[in-house]
Amino acid sequence: MGVVAQWKRAKASPLNQRRWLQFKANRRGYWSFWLFILLFFTSLFAEFIANDKPVLIRYQQQWMMPVVSEYTELDFGGDFDLAADYSDPYIQDLITEQGGWMLWPPVRFSYGTINYNLNVPSPSPPTGVNWLGTDDQGRDVFSRLLYGFRLSVLFALVLAISSSVIGVAVGAMQGYFGGRVDLFGQRFIEIWSGMPQMFLLIILSSLVQPNFWWLLGILLLFSWMSLVDVVRAEFLRGRNLEYVKAARALGVGDRAIMARHILPNAMIATLTFMPFIFIGGLTALTGLDYLGFGLPPGSPSLGEMVAQGKNNLQAPWLGITAFFSMSIILVLLVFIGEAARDAFDPRKRV
Repeated sequence: MGVVAQWKRAKASPLNQRRWLQFKANRRGYWSFWLFILLFFTSLFAEFIANDKPVLIRYQQQWMMPVVSEYTELDFGGDFDLAADYSDPYIQDLITEQGGWMLWPPVRFSYGTINYNLNVPSPSPPTGVNWLGTDDQGRDVFSRLLYGFRLSVLFALVLAISSSVIGVAVGAMQGYFGGRVDLFGQRFIEIWSGMPQMFLLIILSSLVQPNFWWLLGILLLFSWMSLVDVVRAEFLRGRNLEYVKAARALGVGDRAIMARHILPNAMIATLTFMPFIFIGGLTALTGLDYLGFGLPPGSPSLGEMVAQGKNNLQAPWLGITAFFSMSIILVLLVFIGEAARDAFDPRKRV
């Protein structure tokens, strides 16, 4: 209840209400925010939109959800203890013979499903079955776009939050304690930021079999530095303010002073930079996937879609899909970042 009460008080504070009004005043960023939320929320249910498994099955007075649970042929009266292939007419006949039925998603392909019933060689153009066509391996482009968008956004979101936590912590310690902590910290950041990041990322990615968490850790090695300077400057200024000195004189600990009195002011700059850190993580993952050093082969990826468009110039729908999807995502995020910057700018007035 205490957390809920604090959230309600923060929501009702005049300062937060003014920031929300300033955010809404930027109509371009405001509607981009809701459009991006809608797209991301829709992608969270990708398995119910594009899948090679039915969403729901009614079989022998039982309800089954292959999207959630795994069923074998034996569960439908088949002969083998293997995962059921619901596109196989044999499995479909087993279900319908018992008076059952299947509810399919709008797109009957997952991100790795190959369409073996194409009338033309792959990559095939858009049709009523494959809405955005297929790539050079016969996989549905719309499904890969949907799953790839969800994976990329989740990756960039986790990376932005993790790098912000580390960057704020490092900048806070440097700015508050100063002295040798600040001196050695700045020298380390200067050396570390001077490293050729992309080359190091490629080398590290080539040494191990990359996956979601490996790539997150590798990119986190460099992305946390973007907020250090901003937070450090805020703490250098805030530690000399009168109310901070008064709190220190009253015996308040350093941790409490940093968390309660200085950090809220530093979070303004952090929240302003968050959308742009998010963009950096998204483009970094896309670039690594495009170069072949990103997610494992076969994973849904926006960067792999860009590479498909480059390698198959005779199939323009691949390049057009990759271009417009990346352009729309980045434009929405940039507009959201501009609106967030205006919301936390004290010079702006509605």
